[in-house]
Amino acid sequence: MAFRSREMMKKIVKKIGGENNLAPGVKEQLKRSVPGSKIVMGRAHRGLYAGRHIQFGNRVSEDGGNKSRRTWKPNVQEKRLFSYILDRHVRVKVTTHALRCIDKAGGIDEYLLKTPYHKMDTEMGLYWKTKIQKMYEDLGEMELVFFSPEDEANIEQQFKELKLEERAARREARRKMYGWTAKEEQTKDEADFGDTSVLASKGKEGNLHTDFHEQMMANA
Repeated sequence: MAFRSREMMKKIVKKIGGENNLAPGVKEQLKRSVPGSKIVMGRAHRGLYAGRHIQFGNRVSEDGGNKSRRTWKPNVQEKRLFSYILDRHVRVKVTTHALRCIDKAGGIDEYLLKTPYHKMDTEMGLYWKTKIQKMYEDLGEMELVFFSPEDEANIEQQFKELKLEERAARREARRKMYGWTAKEEQTKDEADFGDTSVLASKGKEGNLHTDFHEQMMANA
């Protein structure tokens, strides 16, 4: 294994948290798939490029056929992709080709699980693939527990009571912060209600005045 490959392998294992967090057989696959002599674009290590890198060629003039060197860079976009196993959005730089592959696979989790290691030629792709594969294996070993309808109703009622307690705690914190009492809050609410009723009555009087003026203009 080349020096560059060993360094990439060390980085991936360190990010995952050690060799103990690797699924069985993953370490050998990583050693075989980590590129040894293949030159990978620097920014491709920080995203999912799906094999798309800088291409080199010639620009040929129309008149004399003169050739000058040029490059073609991949179409890279920064996207927020939702991961079901992480239960959050992941911000990552991907190429449009990788986006089509992710849509075809059914999501970023399925794309990382279905894509073999030897096609993940970037450090970030290998890291996310090994991490998500380990998380799905741990999820498969967990025991599922199903709740009865009565238990679900009790849990929902407990959540409602917890929300009411939090609301009461926030109200009490506001009272202590501003020095309000229950009577002051009631009078303040009544004053606000009185102001709104006065505004509503003024609005009605204004509407009556405008209607009467329009009727006088129509008669004239």
